[in-house]
Amino acid sequence: MKIAFASTDNLHVNDHFGWCKCFYLYELKEDSFVFLKALESPNEIAEEGDKLAYKIECLEDANIVCASHIGPRASLMVKGSGIFVLKSEKENERIDTLLNTLLTLKNSNPPLWMQRFFHAASSHNPS
Repeated sequence: MKIAFASTDNLHVNDHFGWCKCFYLYELKEDSFVFLKALESPNEIAEEGDKLAYKIECLEDANIVCASHIGPRASLMVKGSGIFVLKSEKENERIDTLLNTLLTLKNSNPPLWMQRFFHAASSHNPS
């Protein structure tokens, strides 16, 4: 499962989805998480719909996006593209704290939205 964080420093969830210039992509493994890469999204696009479509395209193969703020239109567009939206609950929430929380959730009692990603991954990679 891959999670893109809207961040200015790759330490905290501290950026608005629509204004984010760089998303940081992590992968949640069985018992750990790993940083994959920075997903640049530097283009300034005036038209709101085009800007949001561009930001979504920059997320590549993320399953989840986590931002400090995301507008209702952006949220609908992101969800419509098959990406789950998480909004950080605290100001400047640490990325590693969120990843550890998701890892604990994944390994204890994952919610249905999370189970959906596991099911999709296992159907693409049969053992």
